[in-house]
Amino acid sequence: MTKSEITKQLIVEKTASVFNSKGYAGTSISDIMTITGLSKGCIYGNFGNKDEVALAVFDYNHGKVNEHMKVRIAARDSSIDRLLVYPNTYKNYFKYPYLLAGCPILNTATEADDTHPQLRERAAKALGFWKTSLENQIKRGITRKEIKEDTDPTAIAVVMISMIEGAFMQAKVTKRTKELRIAMDFLEKIISDLKP
Repeated sequence: MTKSEITKQLIVEKTASVFNSKGYAGTSISDIMTITGLSKGCIYGNFGNKDEVALAVFDYNHGKVNEHMKVRIAARDSSIDRLLVYPNTYKNYFKYPYLLAGCPILNTATEADDTHPQLRERAAKALGFWKTSLENQIKRGITRKEIKEDTDPTAIAVVMISMIEGAFMQAKVTKRTKELRIAMDFLEKIISDLKP
């Protein structure tokens, strides 16, 4: 990596949790300078503006969650067990530093839906990727006869995402995990009931 690439990576990694917890509007250039220890000139010498930092940080935060899920899913053979990775991870989100500030898709979508078209587009793309991944896991399960053949992959994917994000939102707003655990236990039951 070049010196510039290393500096960019440092800026992204150091500000990832700040952007995810404070949001785009709430994160100032001063916050970025404080957390990175870099000057304004150095930050803007590597990124054209705060928008570019925010987009790179979203990609980084989403990538961390995506990689976490990918590794755990790949370690399981059964389609049901692969789907159960989701409620298990989100039920225990406090174990993972990059989820403590919340789900980057939910946080970004909530803030940027009407205020930042580029971030909204990134969140929408990430959401679409997640939905497609879930649909593919369900289709795989149907093909392998691990999931009921009349299961609607799109419906299950939409319900899973809605339950996870809705429960996560409640946990973040109330600062408690009770509702999150109830929702994830219920989601585990929905997934288990997909068995033929």
